[in-house]
Amino acid sequence: ISDVSVFVSQVTLLIAFICVRSSRVSDYSAFSYFEVVTICNLIMILAFYLVHLFRFYRVLTCISWTLSELLHYLIGTLLLLVASVVAAFKSYNLSGLVAGAVFGFMATFLCMASIWLSYKVSCVTQSTDAAV
Repeated sequence: ISDVSVFVSQVTLLIAFICVRSSRVSDYSAFSYFEVVTICNLIMILAFYLVHLFRFYRVLTCISWTLSELLHYLIGTLLLLVASVVAAFKSYNLSGLVAGAVFGFMATFLCMASIWLSYKVSCVTQSTDAAV
């Protein structure tokens, strides 16, 4: 994971959360789901970043970190996409909620890019290791 992509996705998730949290909401259940998904994704991205930063994957070899990260991004991206679609449909042209949904879609795109980059890096690393 590159440091820039992690930082940009975290900032985007945080902005989406703040936009929805600071808006006046008529149907709170849809937006509370959006808030939970954005915060959980934010925490998990930070956790995986810290694992890579402090190289915990070398100490905890019983966990397949590549598979864990891939599953996190797949599930988190799917939940974020659903939350963004629901937030977009329930926004009723309120600017803060529309902005939250837009940033939610941007974060979804960034998570998909992270999936692709993680898969590309892990496959290239494994194929060059196997060739040597």
